[in-house]
Amino acid sequence: MREQDFKGGAGEGGPRVAASSYLNSAPLIWSFLRGPRRGEVRLWTDAAPARCADLLARGQVEAALVPVIEYQRLPEVEVVDGVCVGARREVQSVVLVTRKARLEEVGTVALDTSSRTSAALVEVIFREFVGRAPRLEPAEPDLKRMLGGHDAALVIGDPAMTFAREGLRVHDMAALWREFTGLGFVFALWMGRGEAARAVDFAAARDEGVARVEEIAAEYERELGRPRAELVSYLRDNICFEMNEEMRRGLELFFRLAHRHGVTRESKPLKFL
Repeated sequence: MREQDFKGGAGEGGPRVAASSYLNSAPLIWSFLRGPRRGEVRLWTDAAPARCADLLARGQVEAALVPVIEYQRLPEVEVVDGVCVGARREVQSVVLVTRKARLEEVGTVALDTSSRTSAALVEVIFREFVGRAPRLEPAEPDLKRMLGGHDAALVIGDPAMTFAREGLRVHDMAALWREFTGLGFVFALWMGRGEAARAVDFAAARDEGVARVEEIAAEYERELGRPRAELVSYLRDNICFEMNEEMRRGLELFFRLAHRHGVTRESKPLKFL
């Protein structure tokens, strides 16, 4: 990606930064787009979380909001301490959808691979807690087609909040993790390399964005077709933007289990910017 290819973002100078434009990441980037930090970074927002990981891996950005599983796969990256996209209980926007009565009956899962962490979480939960290993297959995020050829489908991001649920069983992935572990779950972290990434105050940007969730919800209301109050509640009550000690323990457990079940080759300890 050349510098002029940052057509999806904002900012004329500063470090190159990538993040998705999902509602659940909006408070983390609001300040760079419209707030007091506008112009501090060259922000790319036209990318799914998995794509953000690829941009960071290739050195095309200095920092990115990346699915946490990629920390175990990306060399020489560090994470921003205390800032995350996670959920202490239910997340709403990462769900496993099935027509089966029980998870033990699921034999195949279609995965929306836009977020590799969510796909890895499905594999870890089935192998570690359900006690079986269904066939996992990547698929385009079209729920009807996904369920047409599979027992279950992983749906993430804004689409997970808008599909019709009649006749379906919907398992919230953060709620499943909480049920099995008693811990919250971290889905994404800011990751980066070098002094350029260290120069960005991601924690302050988060605080500025969290203070504007009403405004953010108003912007997404028409796009998602959901009431503004519901979106505000989602950002305040479902999504956790601060990685406290419990969330960190949940993340470290996820890393250990992913390594145990062969989802990742390594289980590196967290190293902070």
